[in-house]
Amino acid sequence: MPLVRRRRPLLRAAVVGGAAYTAGKRKREAAGQMGQQEYPPANQPAPPSAGMSPAAMERLKEMAELHDQGILTDAEFEQQKRVLLGGGQ
Repeated sequence: MPLVRRRRPLLRAAVVGGAAYTAGKRKREAAGQMGQQEYPPANQPAPPSAGMSPAAMERLKEMAELHDQGILTDAEFEQQKRVLLGGGQ
């Protein structure tokens, strides 16, 4: 009886798949490094400050005084305060 060579398809698939995975990983890493070198990250604008400017605080105090004196109505004071604080109209 002739000696028949036994084939191992699963082992062959594992070797081919592993090689393809490694090659793809290296290619992706190389592309990532090139992308970082060619395109540096854009400068991000500074986030808006959480506090109010001194001029805005003065204006708010003046409006509060006018409201206390009865010159501004409640609705007018609230509207001006929203505009000043950036909440819109």
